[in-house]
Amino acid sequence: MTNIFGSIFTGTFTLGQFMLAITASMFMGLILSIVFMYRNTYTKSFISALVLIPAVETVVIMLVNDNIGVGLSVAGSFALIRFRSVKGNAKELVAVFIAMTIGIICGTGYVALAGVFTLLLCAVMFALTVTGFGRIPENDRYLKITMPESLNYDEAFTEVLDNYTSSWELESIKTLTLGSLFRVEYSVNMKDPSKVKKMIDELRIRNGNLEIMCGKPATNREEL
Repeated sequence: MTNIFGSIFTGTFTLGQFMLAITASMFMGLILSIVFMYRNTYTKSFISALVLIPAVETVVIMLVNDNIGVGLSVAGSFALIRFRSVKGNAKELVAVFIAMTIGIICGTGYVALAGVFTLLLCAVMFALTVTGFGRIPENDRYLKITMPESLNYDEAFTEVLDNYTSSWELESIKTLTLGSLFRVEYSVNMKDPSKVKKMIDELRIRNGNLEIMCGKPATNREEL
């Protein structure tokens, strides 16, 4: 058992050891990319990057084996350069860090350990996706209402919100078109999500049929 999870490198690595580490790291990156694609939005370039990042990291760590700190700094800079110019979400950032870790472990020769790490993390990612862990409750919504400046939103909308929501909170209010219009934003918890249209229809009567938007909170907030 010790030999299986030990490093394949004994001093200077051979060509065979080099190819084994590179091939194994790319295969694990492929497994990671396949799991990431399940029920996630992604781009082809990002998925390709997840396959290649472990191999790049492996080579860097192998070449600077006497100075792991330098290897981590260089490879980390390459792996995260995407997030300097392209907006990425938290799940993409975690996937990049997992790919980097795979490369680090393979680069130090612990290929079997990297395989266990990959399978374990991919299993956790898959389980979190399938179970919907962390998903915002269906009843939670955000509500944006545009209204004329002459309308008192405290009096105009309170009755409707009380009828259709179990709780609501005013998040913000701002002026539009040089103050002739206002936009109020609420976070609401619907009593019955199927009655969103009925709620909007009643709100339209009170705000003069101006724009109303209702959606899930996650679509209105930036991610890390």
